[in-house]
Amino acid sequence: MNTYKADFLLLLAAIIWGGAFVAQRMGMDHIGPLWFNGIRFGLGCLSLLPLIWYRRKKGITLPFLYPTNRNTFLKAGFLVGTLLFLASILQQVGIVYTTAGKAGFITGLYVVMVPLLGLFWKQRPGLGVWIGVILAATGLYFLSITEEFTIAYGDFLVFLCAMVFSLHVLAIGWFAPRVDCIELASFQFGLTSILSLWAALFLEDISWQALKGAVIPILYGGFMSAGIAFTLQIVAQRDAPPAHAAIIMSLESVFAALAGWFILGETLNVREIFGCILMFAGMLTAQLWPLLRNHRAEIST
Repeated sequence: MNTYKADFLLLLAAIIWGGAFVAQRMGMDHIGPLWFNGIRFGLGCLSLLPLIWYRRKKGITLPFLYPTNRNTFLKAGFLVGTLLFLASILQQVGIVYTTAGKAGFITGLYVVMVPLLGLFWKQRPGLGVWIGVILAATGLYFLSITEEFTIAYGDFLVFLCAMVFSLHVLAIGWFAPRVDCIELASFQFGLTSILSLWAALFLEDISWQALKGAVIPILYGGFMSAGIAFTLQIVAQRDAPPAHAAIIMSLESVFAALAGWFILGETLNVREIFGCILMFAGMLTAQLWPLLRNHRAEIST
């Protein structure tokens, strides 16, 4: 029953994250990407504070009383926060020029980029990762590359976003055993908010009327996507088998396409749908192949 409950919570998180691409797309009809991200991630930071308070009260958080711990936390926070700022602004600007569904699938490429970037740390990807890369790259060609061998501006920005997200995932993987992940998430959301708002003051205009029109997408992106979905993921992954988590969380891109079709009326042609299928297959292969290999090794021993 714990496994079923965890899978259900992960499914809710994937649905919320898929819908966030639509919220981001709708928000751009009213305010600029920097203002949107600044307010959205500010709300995301605040939404995690009650959970942080509860964990500290229960004593289930890592201590930061020693200077070494604080220094590590601050280094981690500023690094992952800066990477999140860069990735989120690339995604937010890119989504103006592409569809929510395509943005969801292209962003999901970070799943296969992470093990490839691990080559720089002398981490050798297995056969499943290379198969996943080939499938995902072929899928990206059908989804975004035109017959003139050009890529749309929005798709290219989201692709760059996926690359930065890959670095973000690697950085979190490095610091996760050393700091509290919930507090690190809140810190990175807060830093992303500050950087976005500071840049927005110089680069974008805003009015109360525009902000009022974007309030629903902002609230969804802040509280639902950053706060609730992130908490659901943390709670669920304590009981969800890794294979279940990999499959369910990959569905985020599928739900993004479905939400874009149902809410925004976005459609994909046959070529683009085939590209999405290949990309989804590549994501699953890259995630599940190592898990299946480890499972076989455990059985054999």
